[in-house]
Amino acid sequence: MKPSKINNKISGYLTVFLTLILAALLPLCMLLIEGVRIRAIYFEAECVSDIGINSIFAEYHRELFKQYNIFAVDCSYGTNYASEVNTEQHLKEYLDRNISYENIFLSEYMYRDYMGLYVNDAELTKVSFLTDEKGSVLKKSAVDAVKDDIGIETLEQLKEWLSSVESENLDMRNAAEEKRLLDEEIEELVEEAQSDDEEEIIKEDGTIEIVPISYEPYVSPTNSLEDKRNKGIIKYVVENTEELSCKSLNTEGLISARIESGNINKGNFNQDDTSSLQEITESFFFNEYLLRYMNCYVNINDGQAENVSALKALDYEIEYLIAGKASDLDNLRSVINRLCMLREAANAVYIFSDEIKCKEAEVLAAIIAVLVQAPDIEPLLRDSILLGWAYAESLYDIRVLLAGGRVPLIKDEKTWHYSLQGALEANDSEYGDCKEGLSYEDYMRIFMLLTNEDTLTERAMNIIEANIRLTEGNKAFRLDACISEAEVAVKIASTYGYSCEVTRKKAY
Repeated sequence: MKPSKINNKISGYLTVFLTLILAALLPLCMLLIEGVRIRAIYFEAECVSDIGINSIFAEYHRELFKQYNIFAVDCSYGTNYASEVNTEQHLKEYLDRNISYENIFLSEYMYRDYMGLYVNDAELTKVSFLTDEKGSVLKKSAVDAVKDDIGIETLEQLKEWLSSVESENLDMRNAAEEKRLLDEEIEELVEEAQSDDEEEIIKEDGTIEIVPISYEPYVSPTNSLEDKRNKGIIKYVVENTEELSCKSLNTEGLISARIESGNINKGNFNQDDTSSLQEITESFFFNEYLLRYMNCYVNINDGQAENVSALKALDYEIEYLIAGKASDLDNLRSVINRLCMLREAANAVYIFSDEIKCKEAEVLAAIIAVLVQAPDIEPLLRDSILLGWAYAESLYDIRVLLAGGRVPLIKDEKTWHYSLQGALEANDSEYGDCKEGLSYEDYMRIFMLLTNEDTLTERAMNIIEANIRLTEGNKAFRLDACISEAEVAVKIASTYGYSCEVTRKKAY
């Protein structure tokens, strides 16, 4: 029997059912794979856009944050060209870096990009600069920097002080002018009264001649105080005038000059309106921010300023915010004069209500009226003496405030310092130790709230710009180049024919 042949071929077969199944499954798998590609493209586009906008906001201006605790992106990046186009370019660079696979693999042949993405366009569709809406964006950033650290009870106290100032008209009353008019009237009455007095003189030949009585010239009892006023009071209230700052600020090229000329970058975000109550609160917090991050005469004199070691265009910055003069000395002089005016009016309010002091002034006025033979001047002279007394007390008050002490807004018998004799002698050597009342900074709080809000904000921006420009690499620094909020539109395309647009908004 012959052995049978062995067939070495392996037979295979495909059923009609399996063919049909594969025909249906393969397109489905390809569809699912393409769907994954599309979703991956959108997902990576969103991730890359988030990374890009976070990256440009991470480039906040370090010196602005260091000195003033404000976050903002300087779109000039230390150059003289301040435009959001620079920030767009930075955004595109970050997008390209995060979307590209270059340098990740040893060879481009080792990896085949499944999505094939590239950046088609990146644009800042909306920006908000710190100077927008007359500096309201800067104010909001400043308020956010201090709001959690300041108690609202300070605001309530400040409202009480402002109410007293307004009810007594302390900031508008000019007691010095009142006194000047009184003194002029007194001199006229004395001259008129003395011109009518005559006496008989017997001559050598025995005849009698009637001639006017010769009197000594009338001298006001407050004359020494008026000499101080006329010579300028700063040297009487500051101990070491030779140590005063002589710095000055050139506002040409600063934000206030650019606003006036219209040469300023403007954003296109709509700022939210606030109610009047919110405006008062926001103004209070903004002023507290300024008091914390800017110097005044008292805190720079005792080294308590927040950033006293930093380079400063002006030393008396708070005084500049209130007065707006070019030099430290002029600003300090202006604030001291205004402070004297307020203290003089407040002291006049009290002293005219004190019966004992009014009686003292009345007695002295009566004596002088008799001596000069002008009884009609007695009530006028009494008021002049009281106003001079109030002025002398005001000089003392300012010396106390500049030395770091406190003075009540409206004094009483316990807090009043000068006797009538001490006031008329203008004794500058007498000092008290009053721990009650308002500090120098408190009076600055009142003056700042009484200053036009837009003017105050503009001057604050001048100070910030000028100080930042004194630091290395920031000679061309501009607040209207500092972005605090931005909206970006990123267009990303794929070599596989897909594209998408991602919009992102971010603010500090």
